[in-house]
Amino acid sequence: MRGRHTADEGGGPMPVVRTNGISLGYEEYGAGEPVVMVTGTGAPGRVWRAHQVPALTAAGYRVITFDHRGFSPEGASGQPFTLDDMAADLAGLLTHVSPGPCRVVGFSLGSVVVQELLVARPELVRRAVLMATIGRADLLVRAMAAAEIDLCDSGVALPPRYAAYVQALQYLSAETLGDPDGLRGWLDVFEMTATGNSAGMRGQLGLQVIEDRRAAYRHIQCPCLVVGFADDRVVRPRLAEEVAACIPGCRYTEISGCGHFGYLEKPEPVNSAILDFFAEPDR
Repeated sequence: MRGRHTADEGGGPMPVVRTNGISLGYEEYGAGEPVVMVTGTGAPGRVWRAHQVPALTAAGYRVITFDHRGFSPEGASGQPFTLDDMAADLAGLLTHVSPGPCRVVGFSLGSVVVQELLVARPELVRRAVLMATIGRADLLVRAMAAAEIDLCDSGVALPPRYAAYVQALQYLSAETLGDPDGLRGWLDVFEMTATGNSAGMRGQLGLQVIEDRRAAYRHIQCPCLVVGFADDRVVRPRLAEEVAACIPGCRYTEISGCGHFGYLEKPEPVNSAILDFFAEPDR
């Protein structure tokens, strides 16, 4: 039985779907045509609650968020998995929550998962928004992934205040870094979440180190919108723009004044871009 919550209520236990040999926890909000949200590395589905769930449900969509493998209900298994596994997980969830193709929104690693799904199972997706995505891993992406893996495997836990400072520099825009009031809130959030689910995240680290997939993406026929964030130091906008250039008919839009966490840093223009794209007639 599917659980369904409004965007402002806590709800009961997270419903679960068994797919691809694992159990995925997911939640539904609102009513209407389904939109499935796919998070980035190490992030649980609840990150969409603050801004995207309210905007999409208010526009009349049924929003489905979920936790990637490695999180509850099963937790980290220690078994390695691939992007293809994550795309197959997503395929199983889509067939569970929607009788036909539906709209999908991805962010960072989640966008790459969606792109691989569009190659393998194009019939499942009606429209896709790909935020902060890549079609190939350049030297900086590879260096970042290797460094994160080394840190995770070392067992060293950074002091929360230091971890918060590093994350602020890595993920936020110069505009936010220069705003003392706004920055204080971000530092508090980063400090509180500094000891997150590192075991669940470990399996995802390195999956963004993909070979050049742009040739494969040229066969994608689903209407797509790629969203880049102007101050993104993790996925520089030119990498996202490359993906838009190789998907037939894909559009690219860039949101100013935000870094890698643009969907949280500047939610209004991001939400407007998503909603405008979803409201367009299918081609």
